[in-house]
Amino acid sequence: MATVLILEPIFEADFEDCSFGFRPGRSAHQALEAIRQGICEGLTAVYDCDLKGYFDSIPRDKLMACVRMRVVDRSVLGLIRMWLEAPIVEEKEGKRMPPESTDKGTPQGGVISPLLANVYLHWFDKTFHRQDGPAHWAKARLVRYADDFVIQARYQGGRLNDWIEGRLEGWLGLVINREKTRTIQLRDGTATLDFLGYSFRFEKDRQGRPWRYLNLHPSRKSLEKEREQLRELTSPAQCCKPVSQVIEELNEHLRGWRNYFKVGYCRREYRKINYFVRQRMLQHLHRRSQRGYKLPKRMNAYAYLNQLGLMTL
Repeated sequence: MATVLILEPIFEADFEDCSFGFRPGRSAHQALEAIRQGICEGLTAVYDCDLKGYFDSIPRDKLMACVRMRVVDRSVLGLIRMWLEAPIVEEKEGKRMPPESTDKGTPQGGVISPLLANVYLHWFDKTFHRQDGPAHWAKARLVRYADDFVIQARYQGGRLNDWIEGRLEGWLGLVINREKTRTIQLRDGTATLDFLGYSFRFEKDRQGRPWRYLNLHPSRKSLEKEREQLRELTSPAQCCKPVSQVIEELNEHLRGWRNYFKVGYCRREYRKINYFVRQRMLQHLHRRSQRGYKLPKRMNAYAYLNQLGLMTL
């Protein structure tokens, strides 16, 4: 962390505005807003790229070359190289596995890894915005959050796709996941762009008017992941806890989920999560009681759970 505090301001002076991940003063919401603004400006053809195992596949020699362009202190360079080359010890099924060493990648979970990941992809950002890059001859826009990024343009042609794949695979030595990488045209209203847990989609106006509006809401994958977490918070393993503690933990989790998924039109998804968490909480109350849990007289489940303190999104 001490090394990050020293190196971060040095590289921050060079980073492009299109990068939002793991940077001070920047957030995922800003990246989503940049995409939304681009779509509203007509950049509806989107190249949604997925890198296969980015953190594990960064070529270390090229990464260290990128670092050396701004850092000349040999002791710092040697320290970073030792972190990269340190053996990794993992546990599987409760057993400690033998240490493993690799010749590429940065250790996931390391404090300095997000900064190094940004340093390496910074040169993709920089070449993208050069005079001979797609930002000029294709009027394209790049929005990147760590290794997740999209490229927006009015038209996604073969020249733009070849440039992207040539820079990533040929120049940077990374691997594009062909199964998850796709080109989307949002203008027709049938395609959906999923990015950072949100979905972008043009939908019909609910009041019957002839135009479409851009809808931004939690994706299906995000909703399913949230349901899995709520199942864990209300599982049989939680029966040993007081009901007040279970509700407090649920509320804390729901507040965090709401704080992230507060952009766009989320009422429909909020209703789905509210219904799901109340059904899970009723099941939890019945599970705790040997004779089956009965609600107080003249009170429905919604009012009773509110009385217990369960929050509503």
